[in-house]
Amino acid sequence: MKLQSENSLTVVKNISKITNFLNSSIAEDFWTDWKWQVKHSIRDIETFEKKLGIKFPLEEKIKLQKTIEQFPMSITPYYLSLIEAENYSNDPIFRQAFPSIEEMNIDQSDLLDPLGEDKDSPVTGITHRYPDRVLFHISNRCAMYCRHCTRKRKVGDVDFIPTKEEIMKGIEYIRKTHVVRDVLLSGGDPFMLPDEYLDWILTELENIPHVEIIRIGTRTPVVLPFRITDDLIKMLKRHKPIWINTHFNHPREIVPESIEALNKLADSGIPLGNQSVLLAGVNDCTHIMKKLVRKLTQNRVRPYYLYQCDLSIGLSHFRTPVGKGIEIIEGLRGHTSGFAIPTYVVDAPGGGGKIPVMPNYLISWSNNKVILRNFEGVITTYKEPDNYEHNNCALDCDNCNLYLKMESPEEVKLVGIKKLLADSDNCISLTPDGNERIEKRKDE
Repeated sequence: MKLQSENSLTVVKNISKITNFLNSSIAEDFWTDWKWQVKHSIRDIETFEKKLGIKFPLEEKIKLQKTIEQFPMSITPYYLSLIEAENYSNDPIFRQAFPSIEEMNIDQSDLLDPLGEDKDSPVTGITHRYPDRVLFHISNRCAMYCRHCTRKRKVGDVDFIPTKEEIMKGIEYIRKTHVVRDVLLSGGDPFMLPDEYLDWILTELENIPHVEIIRIGTRTPVVLPFRITDDLIKMLKRHKPIWINTHFNHPREIVPESIEALNKLADSGIPLGNQSVLLAGVNDCTHIMKKLVRKLTQNRVRPYYLYQCDLSIGLSHFRTPVGKGIEIIEGLRGHTSGFAIPTYVVDAPGGGGKIPVMPNYLISWSNNKVILRNFEGVITTYKEPDNYEHNNCALDCDNCNLYLKMESPEEVKLVGIKKLLADSDNCISLTPDGNERIEKRKDE
C-alpha cells in the first residue's frame, strides 16, 4: 500500500496549496462537491503556476499560451492535487493534464477525425460502425480536458449538451434499427450530465426492446471521483444491465478518493472495465502497466483495452511504436492474472475499428500438430484430433445437429475473413477495389 500513502501525502500537500490560493476558509468544506470542483477548474497558466507554486520560463510560457488558444486547458483542482510539483515535468498526472508545446507540432499523419466517427454517423450524435452496436455521443462536457483526447476537435466546444430533441433523434435511430443491441454512451463524459437528464436517456433506451446492453464510458472516477455521488448510484441502480468503463492510465491515479468512487459503483452491482491509452512518457513501461492492472483488479475493475494512441491532431509526442505495446503485453502474459491483461488494440484510422495486436504465441502448425510457445519461451506441441467431424454450416440452424434454439435467429452477414471461412459461401478470395490486375482484365 506504499503507493497509496505516497499519493495521499501529495494530495494533502497540494490541497493546502490550493485552499491557500483561494483564500477561502470554506474551500476545504466544498472540496468533495463535484460542482465546486468543475467551477474552480484551472483554465489558464497563471492560475496553474500559483496553485502549484511553480514558474514557467517566459519563452516557454508564451508557447504554452499559443497551445492553449488552439487546444484549451481545464483541470479539476482534485486532479491537479495529484501532481508532484517538485518534479512536475516528469509527472504522469501533469503530462496528461497540462498542455505541451509539442501539441503544436502537427505531424503529417495527424487527422482531425482519426477514427472516421463523423463519416459513420447516420444521424447527429450516433456513430454506427459495428453491426450490432452504436456509440451515442450525448455530451461534449468533460470534467477535464485530457491532452491525449482522440476527440480534440470537439474539446472546448462550449461544453455543449444536446437538447432533448437532438437526443431523441439518436434514440429514434436506435429504435428503428433493430440490429442494435448494445449502446455505448460517450462524449465528452455522460456523467457530466445532470442525474435526471441521464436518467431520462437511460429510461428511453431501456424501453427499446432490442437494446440488451447499455455501456457508459466515463473518466470521472479518475479526474473527478466526487461525481460518483450516492444520488447518482441510486439512479443508476434503477437501470439494468449497465456496464461502465473507466479510463485509468497510471497507478498514481488510483488513490483513496478514486477507490471510494470505484467501490460505490462496484457495490451497486455495476460491472466495471477500464480502457487505458498507451502514452509515451506516462505509462510506456511494463512495470507501470503491471502495477496499474493489478491495482485495477484489486478494486474490482477489469482491464479491458490498452489502446495504441490514435492519430489525432497534436498527439504525435504521445505515440509509441506498436512494438512497445506488444512488449508490454509480453511482459504481462504469464506474469499476472490472465483476466488482468487488457486486449491491446489499434483503432484503425478511417473507421476500420479496433484491431487486436498481440505477441505471436503460435509458431507453426501442420495437419495434425500445432506448435506453441509460452511466456517463458518454452516450446510445446498440441496434438490435433484424428477423428474430428466438421459440421458443414449452411446457415440452416433449424436442421443442424448442433443445438441452437432462438426465438428470432439473427441474420448472418458474411464479411471479410469470415466470408472466406464459411461453408455456405463460394467466395475464394477478397480483392481490394481498384486492383490494377483485375481492372486490366475488365479492360480486355
